[in-house]
This record gives sequence, structure tokens and C-alpha cells, in this order.
Amino acid sequence: MAMNNGLKSCASKLLRSTESFLPRSGMKSMGGGHAHGHDEPFYLHAKHMYNLDRMKHQQLKMTLGVFSAFSIGVAVPVYAVVFQQKKTASA
Repeated sequence: MAMNNGLKSCASKLLRSTESFLPRSGMKSMGGGHAHGHDEPFYLHAKHMYNLDRMKHQQLKMTLGVFSAFSIGVAVPVYAVVFQQKKTASA
């Protein structure tokens, strides 16, 4: 019982001592008072960030992206099946 009370008092002291480090309001701590909750120097989002038709080397990048996604989508299940069969055969 005494150990339980000691833990409670230690926990309450710890909580009281860390209250000064906690931010006072949620929105101000997230972005310094901005409505979107981010700091401008660290997070920039352009108005037309995802205009794929204005991308440089669009055909090359899209081809590589689609090929990479397709390759991963095929290679992972094939590797999983081979690995599982190898495990089953050795047991």
C-alpha cells in the first residue's frame, strides 16, 4: 500500500513539473496561430503542385513510375510464394 501511494505521489509530481513545458493552446502550438496548422518555412504547398501535364520529362517519369509499381506488384507475391514453398519443402 505504501509503495502504491509513493508511486501516485511521484507520478503527480512529475505531471505537475511537466505542465510548464506543454503548449497552452492546440492551434497556436501547431502553426504559430495560422489557420492551417503549419509553419510556412517548413511546409510549402504550391497552388498547382500536381499539374502533371506541365511536368518536365513527363513520359519518362510516368513510364518509370508505372513500370516500378507493376514490377513491385508482381515481384513481391512471386517472392512470397517461392519463399513459402521453400520453407514448406525443408520442413
